[in-house]
Amino acid sequence: MSEIDLTLLKPAIESYIPLGRSGLLPALHAAQKIYGWLPQVVVAEVSKTLRVPLADVHGVIEFYSLFYNAPVGTNFIRVCTDPACALKGADGLLSRLCEKYDVKPGQTTDDLSLTIERSPCLGLCEQAPAALIDDDAQTNITSDFQSYDLGIPQSYVYGSIHELTANCGEGTTSLARYGEYSAYQKALSMTPEEVIAETDKASGLVGRGGAAFPTGIKWGGAAKAQADQKYIVCNADESEPGTFKDRVLLLDDPHRTIEGMCIAAYAIGATKGYLYIRGEYPYIVPVLENALVEARTAGYLGEHFDIEIRVGAGAYICGEETALFESIEGKRGFPRVKPPFPTTNGLFDKPTVINNVETLCNLPLIISKGAVEYRKIGTEVSPGPKLFCVSGDIAKPGLYEIPFGVTLRELLKMAGGPSTSLRTGKKSLKAVLFGGAAGAFATSAHLDVKLTFEDLRAAGLPLGSGVVMVFNETRDIRDVLKRLGKFFAHESCGKCYPCQLGTQRQMEILDRIAAGNVLGGDFVRLQDVGWTMTEASLCGLGQTAASAVLSAMKLWPEIFEEGHVFEVPEATKVSKVSKVQSKAVKKVATVTKKK
Repeated sequence: MSEIDLTLLKPAIESYIPLGRSGLLPALHAAQKIYGWLPQVVVAEVSKTLRVPLADVHGVIEFYSLFYNAPVGTNFIRVCTDPACALKGADGLLSRLCEKYDVKPGQTTDDLSLTIERSPCLGLCEQAPAALIDDDAQTNITSDFQSYDLGIPQSYVYGSIHELTANCGEGTTSLARYGEYSAYQKALSMTPEEVIAETDKASGLVGRGGAAFPTGIKWGGAAKAQADQKYIVCNADESEPGTFKDRVLLLDDPHRTIEGMCIAAYAIGATKGYLYIRGEYPYIVPVLENALVEARTAGYLGEHFDIEIRVGAGAYICGEETALFESIEGKRGFPRVKPPFPTTNGLFDKPTVINNVETLCNLPLIISKGAVEYRKIGTEVSPGPKLFCVSGDIAKPGLYEIPFGVTLRELLKMAGGPSTSLRTGKKSLKAVLFGGAAGAFATSAHLDVKLTFEDLRAAGLPLGSGVVMVFNETRDIRDVLKRLGKFFAHESCGKCYPCQLGTQRQMEILDRIAAGNVLGGDFVRLQDVGWTMTEASLCGLGQTAASAVLSAMKLWPEIFEEGHVFEVPEATKVSKVSKVQSKAVKKVATVTKKK
C-alpha cells in the first residue's frame, strides 16, 4: 500500500477543529472523500486534531455503515433491495451486476475500481428499482441496465391540493422564485407566545414524522426553559422504507423548510439550527448549501439565527431524535433514556426543538393563512394537508398531497389503483403497507377508511410517515416480511437487548418461513419476540420492529402455520444467486451487530 499523504487532510478538517468532538462526522466525511476510505494513520490524525480519543473515533466509524475502515472501490454502486424496489426486480439487477464484475454484494473488485453493495431504502421508491451510483441517483432501471435516469431524481407530485407542494415538481425553487419569507416576517410582528399559540391548539399541528406529537406543546416547553443557548433541529434523516416526501420537499422547495426553521427559532428564542440530512441523499446537500447562502444574503439568516448542515452516515436509528443529537455531537447514534426530554436537555444538553421536514413546511402555511383558515383544510381532529408516499403495484407512484379525511380508496384511485373493482391494473389488490417498515398492513376491507389520525387509529393502522405501499395479488407477503425483518436486524443499534436480540430472532424466523420451512410454534415465537420488543425496547425502532409482522399474523395466520402448503408466485421465486446473496447479507448483518 502506498504511503498516505497527510498534508491533504489537514486543510480539509481545519475548519472542524473549533467544534471539537462535534466536528467528528464532518471531519470523517472530509477524510474519506480524500482517501476513499479511512486508513489507520488518517483516523489517528483526525483523533489527534479534534482531541477525540482514538477508541471513540473507531467506535463511530464502525457504527455508521457509510464509513469504511478497509480499502473499497473508487466507485460505488448501492442497489436498493427493500420492498418497493424488490417489487420491481431489484434482486435480479443486483445479481446481474455482481455476475458482470465477478463479486458478491458487499465485495470490491480486485483492482479496487468498484464496490457493489446491497442497500436499504434509498428514498427513491416511486422510481423503483433504484440505486446510488457514487453521489448520483439511478432510477427507473430496466432489467438489462440499458435504460435508466441518472443524476438528481425527478419529483412526481400529485394530489387534490398543493399547499405544501406548490413549488414542487419543476426543479429546485430559488429564493427569487420563492419570494420573501413573508410568513417569517409576519411572525416577527407577533410575540413568540402568539406564534406558539398558532402552532398549538389553534392550528392543531402535530408532528408529521411519525410520532404525531403536538408541535405547540413541544415549542412551549422549549420556550419556557431557561438557558444561554437553544437549538432548532430539522430531522431530515428520512430512512423509513417507502418514504420519500422529505427528499422532494428539500430538493424542490428548500426555502420552505428554512423559513419554517426561522419561525421556530423566533418562537423559542434559538440562535442556532442544524439540518441533519441522511447520508444517502448526497445530491441534496449542494441544493441546501446554495439555499442557505441565498437566505444569508437576503438577511433571513445571520447572527440572530443561522443553520448548519450535518450529513449522516448510514444509520436508520438516527431518525430517533436523541440518537440524532448524539450523531451531531460526534458520537454513535444511540438513543438516550428519557426523561429528561429534548425541550430541556436536548442537543449539547440545551433546550432543543426537533421537527420533521414536513412539519416545518406547515409553519409558513399556518402563519401566512392563520390558524382559522388552516383548519378549514382536513378534519376537526386532523386539520391541515398531508403528504403520502405512494409506491409499489400502482399505476402512478409518487408524492400525493391531500387534505386529511380522504379515504384510502380515493387516494389509490388518484394513483390509478383500486376503486370499486379493487384492482391495481389487471391484478387484484392484496395489501397496502401503511407507515413503512414500522407500520401495518391494510387490505381491501380498509379501502373506505378515512386517512386521518383518528380513523386510522380506530382501524388499527398507523399513519406513520405517510407510506402507502401497494401489493397486488401476485405478491408473496412472506418475502415482504423477510425483507422487513432483515432491515430491522441490520439497523438495530444494539443498545438495548430486547431490540438487539429480538430483531435478530425475528429475522431468523421470517427467513425460514419465507423459505417454506415453518416449524411448530413459530406463530407463538414470533408473537413472543414481537411483543417483547414492543413493550421492552428503549426507543421507537425496537418498539415498532414487529408492527408489520404482528399485523400480518392477524390477517394471514395460515402462512405462519406448520404444514401449510405454499404456492410461491413466479415473481417472488428465489434464485440460487439470491440465496448466496442472502447468506452474504446475514454475515454482514452479524458483523454489523458489533456497532
